[in-house]
Amino acid sequence: MSERFDPARADSHWQQVWDEKQCFRADDASGKPRSFVLEMFPYPSGRIHIGHVRNYTMGDVLARYKRMRGFEVLHPMGWDAFGMPAENAAMEKGVHPGGWTRENIANMKAQLKRLGFALDWSRELATCEPDYYGHEQALFLDLYAAGLVYRKESAVNWDPVDMTVLANEQVIDGRGWRSGALVEKRKLSQWFLKITQFADELLEGLGALDKWPEKVRTMQENWIGKSRGLQFRFSLSNGDDLEVYTTRPDTIFGATFVAVAPDHPVAQGVAMYNCDAAKFIDRCKQGGTTAADIETAEKLGFDTGIGAKHPFTGKHLPVYIANFVLMEYGTGAIMAVPGHDQRDFDFATKYGLPILRVVAASAEEADRPFAGEAEAGDGVCVNSGFIDGMRVAEAKAAVTARGEAEGWGEARTQYRLRDWGVSRQRYWGTPIPFIHCDSCGVVPVPRDHLPVVLPDDVDFSVPGNPLDRHPTWKHVDCPDCGKAARRETDTLDTFVDSSWYFLRFASQPGDRPFDPAAIAKWLPVEQYIGGIEHAILHLLYARFWTRALAHIGLIEVKEPFASLFTQGMVTHETYSRSEGGREVYFSPGEVTRSAEAAVLKADGGPVEIGRVIKMSKSKKNVVDPDEIVATYGADAIRWFMLSDSPPERDLPWSEAGIEGCGRFVQRLWRLFGQFDAAATGEDKALDRKRDQTVAAVADDIEALSFNKAVARIYELATAIEKAPLSASRSAAIRALLLIVAPMMPHIAEEAWQAMASGLVAEAQWPQVDPALLVEDEVTIAVQVKGKLRDTITAAKGLPEEELKALALASEKVQRSIDGAEIRKIIVVPDRLVNIVA
Repeated sequence: MSERFDPARADSHWQQVWDEKQCFRADDASGKPRSFVLEMFPYPSGRIHIGHVRNYTMGDVLARYKRMRGFEVLHPMGWDAFGMPAENAAMEKGVHPGGWTRENIANMKAQLKRLGFALDWSRELATCEPDYYGHEQALFLDLYAAGLVYRKESAVNWDPVDMTVLANEQVIDGRGWRSGALVEKRKLSQWFLKITQFADELLEGLGALDKWPEKVRTMQENWIGKSRGLQFRFSLSNGDDLEVYTTRPDTIFGATFVAVAPDHPVAQGVAMYNCDAAKFIDRCKQGGTTAADIETAEKLGFDTGIGAKHPFTGKHLPVYIANFVLMEYGTGAIMAVPGHDQRDFDFATKYGLPILRVVAASAEEADRPFAGEAEAGDGVCVNSGFIDGMRVAEAKAAVTARGEAEGWGEARTQYRLRDWGVSRQRYWGTPIPFIHCDSCGVVPVPRDHLPVVLPDDVDFSVPGNPLDRHPTWKHVDCPDCGKAARRETDTLDTFVDSSWYFLRFASQPGDRPFDPAAIAKWLPVEQYIGGIEHAILHLLYARFWTRALAHIGLIEVKEPFASLFTQGMVTHETYSRSEGGREVYFSPGEVTRSAEAAVLKADGGPVEIGRVIKMSKSKKNVVDPDEIVATYGADAIRWFMLSDSPPERDLPWSEAGIEGCGRFVQRLWRLFGQFDAAATGEDKALDRKRDQTVAAVADDIEALSFNKAVARIYELATAIEKAPLSASRSAAIRALLLIVAPMMPHIAEEAWQAMASGLVAEAQWPQVDPALLVEDEVTIAVQVKGKLRDTITAAKGLPEEELKALALASEKVQRSIDGAEIRKIIVVPDRLVNIVA
């Protein structure tokens, strides 16, 4: 072996060998136990970033380890390739979204290959290709035939910049999640998937996902939002009835006003004769439509002049049009209890409405004033007629029972979850496979006409959907009557694309989306890895899509991902300074950094060292993986990604850290070079350290505790370096190479050639002797007068008298006793000897 490891040569050589031998191609016909390891596939934005490297390194280590343990491993890669960034590039750079996307895929694929990931590239897919989205169109038609797809006019979140509809989850703080534009409310005919039909299934299924993070399960549970409450009717002063739903019927005596959504029929009726009401409703359309938007927005209302008769007191409560009530939730109307709901409290305070206490800690506090905010806690009912003195749960039941007995209300279960609106007014997405005919209505595209392929000749010179403006593409004949008709020009939400891609990875027949027999072999995914930001959007949709396909009999599996791991981000400090009243950021390469300060290379001026945050192009704190690989090799950057921080936490990037990883690669190379197959002699302590490390690292990898595995490998390497030449030492070096191989495969492959035949990529995980995993010696602390004076090594389970003798034989202990009388000796077996003198 050469004196130094040459990563530039070794990386490219072994990557080529793995490709030529197709080492990582999964065999559907294999009789081995199966393991499907998958990281969330990337959007082809142009470059792999450090966050990708961490994500895919974790999955790669697990996939390589599973292969060494005798599993047939499926570890594929693909591209979540539809979406607005490609259209933005088309508008800004004058390129076609398809060309831009495919060029980015080629660049990112080359980057991934340079990192040595053990991927089955034979199953590569891109959602923007007709051989993928054509099958998606077929599945969409299957769901339509089963009654799980429908079209209706609905209020939508309209992004005026991207000129498209956004799902509620895609509106962040009232703005579009991509454009940042203030979202508007509009009514459009939209396509929907009936996810609400599976609300209970999705909720109950969370209980079986015991290998998912509790936080993700809780987020999905809250999003589904199942609640039990009372739906009842107010009689209005205009002669109509108004349905409301509440989860707190125990507070009904505290209701002091009623509020309806701006698009509620009551509000629309008032707007027909009251221009001020109409103006107020138009103003409400400018805000976001999500629950989060409603919570943060200023609470605004318009008094309709209508009264709602309280079912118990007979009082007339004022009816307001309010911007914080959504038509899509419950009935679009609420009874407002300011004393026990903060949103209602803020509204009542603003408009001078009464605030009543109807729940208190005890009856004695019935008249206690509020301290500037609502009180939502448990207690007993007060100022509440027939339910006075009841606890909250008892009062809920009593009010509900009265409502049902008297015919003005009934118990009802509601869900926060709403059907998934999947229509998007954009070009770069899966065409929705329907045709609009003036005679026949909405007609599915015949199966033999799939895929409906996007046209290439599109114009992005003006905002909006180019498919609407295309001179020929949308004009077709109706497949039923043959008359002139129009294609649906909306495309599917890109989250549909990522809701079933894992099924396509498991099998890729040309004539159908997947082979059910292959799905049964590979699914569910054994380990899924990705960011927690996908807890609601992607992960909930994927669970729904899988259950929907099972519901219509296409597959048998109901949960797509058996185990989920959400990794932390890679963070980096920023460099910036104020110029002309705005903050200007600089890349690390533009800055000279000392221990406590930084200056700009161009002019020597000082720059501020900012906080460590997620890497961002706009903040110029992104690190290019290619530069790191070119300098230190793929193994060093892989090792850095696994070191120090627990994988679920953020990992701060540091130049010192990657340099240290590069040094450790060379340290391992020197150690591997000391392997001597002819060495003789036994070192029992090193044998035990070897097997204990091998077993512990295996457990760590299984648990994705990579930083713990790294620490153990450091310890074993140090122990080997200190040990004298022996057969045990060479055996330990060989074992070290094998347990390092999933993490640093290139150096392991290079060094393996001097130790054995074949490829380390095809080698087995080292076997351990169970007897060596059991400690037969322990370290005993010896205290004199309560202070630690020495430690001694003794056989495990040594009798107390022998332990006392060993402790008293210590020179350090005798010096500490210094002739004093020993009053007693306290022994804690296998742990402590305490001498009281």
